[in-house]
Amino acid sequence: MTKPISGFSKLTKEEKIDWVTTNYTQNATQSKKILQTYWNENSSIQQLHDEFIENTLTNLYMPLGIAPNFLINQTLYAIPMAIEESSVIAAASKAAKFWLNKGGFKAEIIGTEKVGQVHFIFKGEATKLNSFFTYLKPILLAESASLTTSMKKRGGGISDIVLRDKISELDHYFQLHATFQTKDAMGANFINSCLEQFAATLKKEAANYNEFSALEKDVEVVMSILSNYVPNCTVRAEVSCPVEDLKLAAELTPQYTAEKIIQAINIAKVEPYRAVTHNKGIMNGIDAVVLATGNDFRAVEAGVHAYACRNGQYSSLTHANIENGIFKFWIELPLALGTVGGLTNLHPLVKLNMEILQRPSAEELMQIVAVAGLAQNFAAVSSLVTTGIQKGHMKMHLMNILNQLGANEKEKATLVEYFKTKPVTHHGVEIQLSNLRK
Repeated sequence: MTKPISGFSKLTKEEKIDWVTTNYTQNATQSKKILQTYWNENSSIQQLHDEFIENTLTNLYMPLGIAPNFLINQTLYAIPMAIEESSVIAAASKAAKFWLNKGGFKAEIIGTEKVGQVHFIFKGEATKLNSFFTYLKPILLAESASLTTSMKKRGGGISDIVLRDKISELDHYFQLHATFQTKDAMGANFINSCLEQFAATLKKEAANYNEFSALEKDVEVVMSILSNYVPNCTVRAEVSCPVEDLKLAAELTPQYTAEKIIQAINIAKVEPYRAVTHNKGIMNGIDAVVLATGNDFRAVEAGVHAYACRNGQYSSLTHANIENGIFKFWIELPLALGTVGGLTNLHPLVKLNMEILQRPSAEELMQIVAVAGLAQNFAAVSSLVTTGIQKGHMKMHLMNILNQLGANEKEKATLVEYFKTKPVTHHGVEIQLSNLRK
């Protein structure tokens, strides 16, 4: 049985690798070779990667691709996407090409407000706390002024601070609910620094407030932290065309295709089992761009999924209708993104991806990311209501199957040609590869 280790973080990388492979893998020599294959020894890039996180052993590479031909607000983009799933980039590219000569995508920012909260316990009269907050608010702003100077110069800062009474949900629970504008920064460090200053000021001023009893003076700050739920930091993206231009399948009329797409969206609005998969497809596009641009895709995922159930039931993020003969397809979702700070200024590939995207502002990146999600959803739903999702997906997945089966280059070329006109299944590929080898 492996024993716990003390001081693991102080080991050299070679010592860490030796310990992990010796204690947790069946073949230490082979495991070391795998780890070393993805480790760029004696590289400045590797040193940079090692300092992003703790206890690094090596790098886990993610394929980086490009989805071209995205016309967004009359600007043509090639969108970098980092993702491991087959057919995602192909689907996004197909959707971009379809809408290219139909006016492209239109996107707009609805809001850019971000949120942070100081959560605290107050065992006293709520009316007295309200009076105290009236006195406290200007002090909170004054004592955090040194933290906001640089952000104010860029046009951001603290938008507002309000006191929220949550005692109906949890005994003695209150919040300082603060809103922020962080411009091109995602702003997590800025927001958290402000919140911790708010907390210190709250405790200090409460302890010296004459109207409070001894019990009321003892405010307990539980935590101070930003929220990844940003329902007022939102973006909208849409496409539209005359219904007769919605020619997606030879066997279906454009009108029928449009109606089927709308019905598919409506199903995702009322059926959570479908909505989760529907929105997962949207996130294929969104996460791939968020990751490629060095942003926090976990925060985006959490905020988007919370937004999808803001009305009490998990529901579709996209919408579609026909009005006056025009088919319209759109998405609204929250996206807290940054184009300065963090990995955006450190990771060489992230910096290159930002250059490919023509060095967007945070608001422009929000629009690009929303469009990627909308395109992904349009491609997925279009396939579902016409040919089915597996026909295109399994064609793209064919190479993964061939690699799993150890096919050589000649076998791959032969079987790719063979399956151009036939359905792809793992078992079917296995049989054909066996027959070919015979």
